[in-house]
Amino acid sequence: MPAYNGPWTTAAQLYSRAVSASISIVWFRNDLRLADNPALNAAAQRGGPVIPVFIWAPDEDEPWSPGAASQWWLHQSLARLDAAVRTHGARLIIRNGPTLAALRALIQETGATAIFWNCRYEPAIAARDAAIAAALLSDGCAAHSGNGTLLFEPGAVSTHAGKPFQVFTPFWNACRAAPQPVAPLSAPAGLPAPLRWPATATVSQLTLEPSIDWAAGMRAAWQPGEGGAHEQLARFLDGAVARYPAARDRPDMIGTSRLSPHLHFGEISARQVWHAVHARCAIDVTPGLLQGGDAYLRQLGWREFAHHLLFHFPWTTDAPLRPAFSQFPWSDDAVSLRAWQRGCTGYPIVDAGMRELWDTGWMHNRVRMLVASFLVKDLLLPWQAGARWFWDTLVDADLANNTLGWQWTAGCGADAAPFFRVFNPMTQGQKFDPDGVYVRRWLPELAGLPSRWIHQPWLAPVVELRRAGVEMGRTYPQPIVDHALARARSLAAFARVKKRGSQAQVPRA
Repeated sequence: MPAYNGPWTTAAQLYSRAVSASISIVWFRNDLRLADNPALNAAAQRGGPVIPVFIWAPDEDEPWSPGAASQWWLHQSLARLDAAVRTHGARLIIRNGPTLAALRALIQETGATAIFWNCRYEPAIAARDAAIAAALLSDGCAAHSGNGTLLFEPGAVSTHAGKPFQVFTPFWNACRAAPQPVAPLSAPAGLPAPLRWPATATVSQLTLEPSIDWAAGMRAAWQPGEGGAHEQLARFLDGAVARYPAARDRPDMIGTSRLSPHLHFGEISARQVWHAVHARCAIDVTPGLLQGGDAYLRQLGWREFAHHLLFHFPWTTDAPLRPAFSQFPWSDDAVSLRAWQRGCTGYPIVDAGMRELWDTGWMHNRVRMLVASFLVKDLLLPWQAGARWFWDTLVDADLANNTLGWQWTAGCGADAAPFFRVFNPMTQGQKFDPDGVYVRRWLPELAGLPSRWIHQPWLAPVVELRRAGVEMGRTYPQPIVDHALARARSLAAFARVKKRGSQAQVPRA
C-alpha cells in the first residue's frame, strides 16, 4: 500500500517553523498539472524551496510499461509541465530510474528533507511506492503521499459487510451517499527556488517520441497538457454535456468529453471535472443539462469503479475475475488478430474504429465495445490480446479502465455483460452511425457507397459497388468471418464451459 499520512491539509502542519526553509521534492507521475495537485500544494505550504521532479523508470512498470502512444503523449505533457513550472519560478528536473536511486541522489544533491507525491493505485506501482516510502523514511527523509487521482480512494468504499463491490450500481450509490469530493485546490502562486538547481535531462533525452514519425494524426487530434485539458472541458460544458445522454453513443459526432487521456495523465483532476460539471448545472438548471451532467458524472463513476476493482483484484490485468473463463477454448489465430489490428476485418464499423485508433490514439467508447466484442466473440481470440493492443496504441491507456473494459466485454469480469451478448456490427453501425459519417471518415474507400450498404458492403448490388469504386476483396476486404456463424460458434464454446461446471460465479455484493 502507498504511504499515506491522512488528509493532505495536515501535511504542512507536520513541520515547525524551525524547518520551514527545508527543501521539498515533489515527485510527479500521472499528475502532470499545477492546479488541484495536493502533493505540490502541500510542498508549497511547507515554506521552503520546492523541486519538481519526474523520473522515467519504465522497467519498474513491467509488464505494463507505457505503450508507444502513451509515451508520445507523455513527451508533450512533460514539455508543457516544464513550461508551466517555469512561469512559477521553478523548473522540472528529469531523471532516469531506478526510482529509489534517483530520489536518493536528488536528496544527496539538494539536501531535501521531504518528498511529496500523489498516490497511484495500480498494484505493482503501489507496492513499489510503499517500498520507496519505507526506504526514504529509514534514510531520515520524510515521505508523504495521498489521494490526488480519484474522487474516492479505492479502499474507502465498501459494502455493508466491509467487502469490495463487484457490481457498479450499488458501488456508485455508495459513492454518491458519501461526502462530496472536496473543492479543487488552486495552483500555488509561486514555487520558491533552491540556491542551486540539480542537473536534469531534457524531455527529448527520454526518447519518448517515435524515431519514425507516425504521430501526425495524434498531433492533429490532441493538445496534451493542462491547458489543453481545460480547453477540452470548456468545450464539453459549453454544448456537448446537454446532448450527452443521446450523443455519447454516436461515433459520427463529437458527443463525449474526450477527457480520458487528460484524466489519465493527471493534466486535469477528477475533482476539477466533478465540480465544474456541478457548477455548470447550478447555473443552467434546464432538464437537458441536468440529465447530461448526471449521466456524465456516472461515467466518472465507472472510472472510479475500475480502480476499485483493480485495487481489490490485482490479478485481473492478466487473468479473468471469473475463474471458469481460464478454461475457455480461445483460438490462436495470428492472421485474424493481425486483420483486426489493421482494420481489415471486412466489417466497416469495426475497421473504422481500429483505423481511428491507429491514426489518433483514441477510439469512441461505443466502438471500443464493438471492436472488443468482435475480437473475443466473432474471432474467439483472447481478451488479453486485445488489452495488449489497446495498451500500446491508446493515448488514454489506463490499466484499471483497460482491464475493466476488456473483462466486461468478454463476460469474465465484475458486473460484466453476459457472454451471450454478442454485438452485431451491422445493426450497431446502422443504429449509431446511420448515415455512415464515421465509416466514411475512416474508410474513404467506401465513401461512395449509399448509406443503405455502408455497413454491409458485401451485400450491395454490383452496380452500386461499381458506381462507388468498390471492389470487394481488392479495394476493401471480404468479411473474414460470417457473423451469424461466428456468434453460434462462440455461444457453443461458452455452453461447453458452462456444462463442465466451470461457470463458477464470483459472489456478488
